[in-house]
Amino acid sequence: MENKKKAKRPAPAGILSMVKGYDIWIHGALIMLAFIGIVMIGSASMADAVGNSLSLVITIAKQFIFVATGYVLMSFLSRTFRLSDLKGNVFSLLTVLEIILLLVCIFFPGVNGSHAWIRIPLGITEVTIQPSEFAKILTFLIVAAHLADRNTPKAKWWDIVKRPVLITAIMAGIILALQSDFGSMLVLVIIFCVTYLIPRNRPLRRSQTVLVILFYVAVVMAILILSPAGESLIEKLPFLKDYQKGRFINAIDPFHDPYGGGYQIIQSLIAFADGGFFGRGLGQSVRKYMNFPEASTDFILAIYVEELGWVGFLFLILLYSIIIFRLIHYAKRIKSEAAKIILIGSATYFLVHIFFNIGGITGLIPLTGIPLPLLSSGGTSAVAFMMSIGLSQAVIAAYKRKELQ
Repeated sequence: MENKKKAKRPAPAGILSMVKGYDIWIHGALIMLAFIGIVMIGSASMADAVGNSLSLVITIAKQFIFVATGYVLMSFLSRTFRLSDLKGNVFSLLTVLEIILLLVCIFFPGVNGSHAWIRIPLGITEVTIQPSEFAKILTFLIVAAHLADRNTPKAKWWDIVKRPVLITAIMAGIILALQSDFGSMLVLVIIFCVTYLIPRNRPLRRSQTVLVILFYVAVVMAILILSPAGESLIEKLPFLKDYQKGRFINAIDPFHDPYGGGYQIIQSLIAFADGGFFGRGLGQSVRKYMNFPEASTDFILAIYVEELGWVGFLFLILLYSIIIFRLIHYAKRIKSEAAKIILIGSATYFLVHIFFNIGGITGLIPLTGIPLPLLSSGGTSAVAFMMSIGLSQAVIAAYKRKELQ
């Protein structure tokens, strides 16, 4: 009798090892970004640590712990995640848990009017968790679970899309209405819209066409509003609060209020110009000592460019480009719609954050408070970005093992 060889799953690797078949370029770029992020968070936080060196140590240690946790979760997901997991009860429970966590945030003190964090006091410091970052990942997983790889030409459109649409709408509604976090809500909606365009199920085609048209209309409206002529239009919009109108006006002309709402953008632009080609040198930023709010979070790129110059900026963009283009590279080759959605969803997650952060701090678009991936201080976002790459690496490895077409 012939010996029959049974197909085996890859042997488990150590918890800090990636699965065989992962993309080394994505992995390397991510590790370099995480390392740069820890260094720059330490540098940008030096002003806050004047006279209190312990706070600087705690800041760096917290970010390092979050990055290490993210790496462990990334490695775990890359080895264990399968597309079939999206059909199980565990995924449904995770969805319910995420909605509960989003609701729990409203019972904790807010920051700048936003109740987007769960705060856990730990002795001399405090750990904050932002569930909306995980909601962004969950959004493209929900689209993959409910809309991908289906062939139901006679089904009604609403019967197909109602579950992912309702779940996404609930999460977006909580983030906007209860947490007052417009930026995170906008990212979540964009991720949903982009991944919604991927499934080729016939009943979805008309709505996908409408979505593309709405996208072009939104782009034209955004260009109009952000033009000099748009200032008078913004003042007349009844659904915008005063501080939201201020963000639009400051994006159009930050010198409209140079010591108020426009101060951060002006200081950011000065930092970009002052950095020059090679920068002042690591740790040598002047702006971070000049009452520069959010220097280690939203505006960390301004400190980065001031210290490392445009050469450092271009290197950073190169690392982001490697991750995004490698994800798209595999998405173009894989036939599985669920796999495509995960890869494109992860790429969109990175790309939208990069666009909103850089656009906001340079005055191209209104500030949204969106962190720069793996560079801005914020443990939850670092963990979430690494988890999204872990999911993507699992898909890539399965494709290379020919488990996916």
